[in-house]
Amino acid sequence: MAEKQTAGRDHLGDLAPQFAALNDDVLFGEVWAREEQLSARDRSMITIAALFSAGLYPQLRAHLELGKAHGITREEAIEIVTQLAFYCGWPKAWSTFPMVAEIWDDDAEE
Repeated sequence: MAEKQTAGRDHLGDLAPQFAALNDDVLFGEVWAREEQLSARDRSMITIAALFSAGLYPQLRAHLELGKAHGITREEAIEIVTQLAFYCGWPKAWSTFPMVAEIWDDDAEE
């Protein structure tokens, strides 16, 4: 069983409690939990692509970290960003690669 998501409540609970509840309970509690239809790893890849294409870097960083937790490897993250660079923008890749390097730093080849 996946860990219960609390980011909505942690970051927006006081300001927007209904939005926070929808984020934690519906988006992550129900949609992300539908692993028979699509694995969490695949959902992470799709979400990374969507956030990358929109240039939403704070959320992208969080979902790169989540993607790593869902089994996306450093090499796969590099391939995802390389692929997306051609469809969504070269500067976005330049902005994303440092995040990949930081998040997968412990996975770097010595």
